[in-house]
Amino acid sequence: MTVQVDVQNATDDDTAPETAEVESWVARAVRVSGADSDAEVSVRIVDAGEIHALNREYRGKDKPTNVLSFPAGEVEGLPADVPRLLGDIVICAEVVRAEAVQQGKVAAEHWAHMLVHGTLHLLGHDHETDAEAAEMEVLEARILSDFGIPDPYGETGDN
Repeated sequence: MTVQVDVQNATDDDTAPETAEVESWVARAVRVSGADSDAEVSVRIVDAGEIHALNREYRGKDKPTNVLSFPAGEVEGLPADVPRLLGDIVICAEVVRAEAVQQGKVAAEHWAHMLVHGTLHLLGHDHETDAEAAEMEVLEARILSDFGIPDPYGETGDN
């Protein structure tokens, strides 16, 4: 299975990970989650102003957030040889950097966690109930462990 990841960096924040790292984390999340066809994901790295506007418009929350996922849904009539478009992930460099500092986490590990988390949302995973949250957290921890990243929920229980 091939996972194509289109990364757009729309911020001047120099703490954002390299494109290859973003591609690796997202592709691994797609593969481990059980996706059974070629897939395509777009990732846009933004500043606080852009994610704030998106969070307000699409979630009704008037503040910046770390990551937003916009699943594409099923697209009718695509040829079998065309990758399935999973959707878009928008991630805020400023918020992810600040959270890593606040939570005492390695920045790259927090980036990986947020991108895996966003990818799983594209694949239909959620954390609206305790059972859903537990299932999603176990899957996130398993994917992150493939990169030698410790369970992000192991010590703090924070997202």
